[in-house]
Amino acid sequence: MKRLLILCVATIMSCTSTPPQKSPDMQKNAEILVSETQGGSDEANFIIIKNEQELQKVIKGNSRVIDLDKGSVYAKFPINRKVVLYNQGSFSSGDHKVTQIKNILVKNNVLYVEVPQHESGGMEIQVISNPWFIFTVPSDYQFTSVQLKYSK
Repeated sequence: MKRLLILCVATIMSCTSTPPQKSPDMQKNAEILVSETQGGSDEANFIIIKNEQELQKVIKGNSRVIDLDKGSVYAKFPINRKVVLYNQGSFSSGDHKVTQIKNILVKNNVLYVEVPQHESGGMEIQVISNPWFIFTVPSDYQFTSVQLKYSK
């Protein structure tokens, strides 16, 4: 009887100590808000966007396909997150649009953003592109530069 009571108490204790479904690691992921193949600067750089108005102004200024004057909203400013605009620079061919962020890491004040390496279909037509994307990171991340890290 004593063993049965101990087994029941142990089972109840193990059930109550299970972590919630929403893991804190989910908040450590980056999320892409906007990604475009044209409209960025010629040089690779980043800007931290501070509020909703600045976010909409950047999207309107960089995007060729979004018409924000007609009242459409492309992305909402997230709460408790830093929003980063990253200009990838100028490319003479290939597809460099970022569609996924695999991982982020801050090391020595550098934010490393791991993105999948995309193989383009070749160089049938050579076009200069200035891709850019806006993404979020946790608000407690402190960094002075951003570096893309391509992985397969």
